[in-house]
Amino acid sequence: MEWQQILGFYQVAKLGSFTKAAEATFRTQSALSQQIKALEEELGCPLLERIGKKKLRLTAAGERFQYFAAGVLDRYEHLQEEISKIKGLQKGHLRIAAPFTTLYHLFRDLLPAYIRKFPHVQLSILDRSQERVLELVKAGDLDFGLALESAVPKDLVTRRWHRVAMMLLAPLAHPLAALQKPTMAEIARYPLILPPPSLRYTGRSLLEDHFRELGLDYHVIMESSNVELSSLYVEMGLGISFATVASELPLPERRKLAFIPLSHYFPEDYLAVVLRKDKVLAPHKEAFLEMLFR
Repeated sequence: MEWQQILGFYQVAKLGSFTKAAEATFRTQSALSQQIKALEEELGCPLLERIGKKKLRLTAAGERFQYFAAGVLDRYEHLQEEISKIKGLQKGHLRIAAPFTTLYHLFRDLLPAYIRKFPHVQLSILDRSQERVLELVKAGDLDFGLALESAVPKDLVTRRWHRVAMMLLAPLAHPLAALQKPTMAEIARYPLILPPPSLRYTGRSLLEDHFRELGLDYHVIMESSNVELSSLYVEMGLGISFATVASELPLPERRKLAFIPLSHYFPEDYLAVVLRKDKVLAPHKEAFLEMLFR
């Protein structure tokens, strides 16, 4: 088994295309195809299967080899970073992804402080949905991501960061703002601003489950996948909305909103750092986590 075979297969699995993988590895498509064929012969089983003319799908063995390849490449990068440290340089790459709201509210002070401490580290910060964050972590394309602990599959590792709670967002003068524990019947009386119906947005599913169980009619006046956009329209008086909020941190002051806890309906969760089980973190990556948990 050769290094170029591992690298080539990883790119094919990641990009789903021999053409794109050949461009990424600066090889011809024919050479890349031959390398993967030799790899399959050595392992004694197919790693890829073609679906139609252009689509590829990993076999069960291919999925395991992709996981292995990602681990090998990760360890090689870690080795390069350790050698840089021996040379007296704090160089390397740090790849992070989190949903927009997490990056917007919780990372703004941390990132400038980290850059000042590690000016030679190359940062890649991605605004991605929670679902996509978990996919990227699992594929080995991130050092770590941020997601709700309840959504993380068991084959990934979590480190709890902040406790979060579901909050009802309403204008300050709204009738619900005066209630400590609004009921579902009271909430259903007002127009709702909710995320699109999708498996990605579990909060909407839980809310609608409560409405259905109680036989309540409700009206969704707006669908928005961005909490900042939703809160803007709540301020305007269009409707009421919902958000998961880090309970240990102060609520945003610039918004003219009432944040009403809904813990009597929705269990508390945790915002967690998510890593692969085989992830080895270089010192500058551990330093980021230390700053994060400080």
